[in-house]
Amino acid sequence: MDLGVEVLWYGVPLALVVGGYALSRKRIERRSLALKAAAVEAGLDEPPTLHPVIDPMKCIGCGACTRACPEGDVLGLIKGKAELVTPSECIGHGACRAACPVGAITLVFGTARRGIDLPQVGPDFQTNVPGLFVAGELGGMGLIRNAVEQGRQAVDEIAKRPRARGAEYDLIIVGAGPAGFSASLAARHKGLNAITLEQDILGGAVAHYPRGKLVMSSPAKLPGFGAITRGDISKEDLLRYWNDLAAKTRLPVAYEERVDAIERDGAMFRVTSRGGVRTASSVLLSVGRRGSPRRLGVPGEDLSKVVYRMIDPRQYAGRNVLVVGGGDSALEAAASLAEETDAVVTLSYRGTAFQRSKPRNRERVDALAGRGRLDLRLNSEVAAIEPDRVILDRAEAREAVANDIVVVCAGGVLPTALLTAAGIRMETKFGAA
Repeated sequence: MDLGVEVLWYGVPLALVVGGYALSRKRIERRSLALKAAAVEAGLDEPPTLHPVIDPMKCIGCGACTRACPEGDVLGLIKGKAELVTPSECIGHGACRAACPVGAITLVFGTARRGIDLPQVGPDFQTNVPGLFVAGELGGMGLIRNAVEQGRQAVDEIAKRPRARGAEYDLIIVGAGPAGFSASLAARHKGLNAITLEQDILGGAVAHYPRGKLVMSSPAKLPGFGAITRGDISKEDLLRYWNDLAAKTRLPVAYEERVDAIERDGAMFRVTSRGGVRTASSVLLSVGRRGSPRRLGVPGEDLSKVVYRMIDPRQYAGRNVLVVGGGDSALEAAASLAEETDAVVTLSYRGTAFQRSKPRNRERVDALAGRGRLDLRLNSEVAAIEPDRVILDRAEAREAVANDIVVVCAGGVLPTALLTAAGIRMETKFGAA
């Protein structure tokens, strides 16, 4: 075979492969640029929690991180380097860092533009106050799987500490969300004398997610019971499993006990709640970053028809419902009410556009408003709540809207007062690990 034929024989297929690869990369880059531009235009270019930062000097553009992310198009490839293209969709899985073959990814909290307030916590989950620990969402780990793992690891560290003479408990766990529930099981597994105090119900914030919401897509290992290995798990399935475990193990959990104070008393802690004062050698804070729901601060807000979480939209069928807020929880609540019930739904938001919400939720609300199933009131604020109506202030006028139920989705207040009163130092993270 002469040289020309050999070149054709080997060169043409090689050229086709290389050309196909180059076209594929171009398509990926175009999609990544489009996603990034859309995120910037919508004001969704800031990650909400733990997120990856890619070192362009180390990144080799292999795309392993983009394929590893369980959330889809969070990471993209631009100019041969990985980038965070839809930051608001990132929920801190960390799978991207594990998949990177060259160690180009660091997971950090906050950005140069938006800091995140976090308690100072060491590698052992202990704060600057010896014996006082933090795990889960309060420490920045909002993902259920990560929070569950932190709860277990924190108890591993707590079990090594000496017991305070005269303390009623070895450990008091504050909060029965993912981290707190995992910690409660770990404490039982370790033989610690522990009690968990929960201001609401088992599951914490998870229990108040919308009905049917998928909450887990990857395994999570519970102390003493192994991993939950099923695929996508809904809120209801997860809570059912947790409640079954709590009943089976007879976990000592005191519900409807909001903790009001944590004070050092010699070698132990005094924890004050609705149930009185309890003492413990160690305390683990596993409460959510939301703390208490943010209130509107308007007349009539104490009426029984005002709620701060919507669990099942069907309970409001046939009612006049006002949803207040502009984030994803508000849009999801309003859309679920309009789609699943015959409720008359009004969505009030003080802004001119839903810049803090995901595109799919905005599209969902816009479609419902276009069909007349949802009354959208932008540039409006609640001025007063009355037994049978709500008064809204808008730029052009004040108006009364018939109303039976008000669902406030205005976020929550970080329990900073409780933390600082306990002596915990806070720090603002601006893109730091």
